[in-house]
Amino acid sequence: MKKFISIFTVVLFMSSFSFAQKYAYVDTEYILSKIPSYENAQTKLDNLSKVWQKEIEAKYKLVEEKYKEYQTESALLSPQMKKQKEDEIIKLEDEANNLREKYFGDEGELFKKRQELIKPIQDEVYNAIKEVATEGNYGFIFDKAGSMSLIYTDAKYDVSDDILKKMGYN
Repeated sequence: MKKFISIFTVVLFMSSFSFAQKYAYVDTEYILSKIPSYENAQTKLDNLSKVWQKEIEAKYKLVEEKYKEYQTESALLSPQMKKQKEDEIIKLEDEANNLREKYFGDEGELFKKRQELIKPIQDEVYNAIKEVATEGNYGFIFDKAGSMSLIYTDAKYDVSDDILKKMGYN
């Protein structure tokens, strides 16, 4: 019986604590779409990505052309010439793969450029969210744009515009 009472007391205490918390949510996609520097940075990244993708595609096309050429000539080539052509094709394919990794790999140029252009904006948004949370005495602020799914949201708890105002964008 004492165990039941103590558990009941803990549950009651925790539920009263949770009612004291204030909750809100933000839509970071909406916030970022209202920041011109984010849109500019995203456009720069998209353009760089397209240029790099074309360069990589050109490398792979060259590999494909060399391979077709090799297939056509292979019956006429000596074993030594075949080996030489195969090595050349493998080398070109490795170069194309290395270029793709250089630009689009986990620590590639696109990642570094994204860190350079987007991260400062995301940090600014985070700091504004933190300030609004502190000033509004919110215990939690959820991001409805993130992977967490919110089944229902009441617009009165959306503080996205407060974040934009805090950052100087209206």
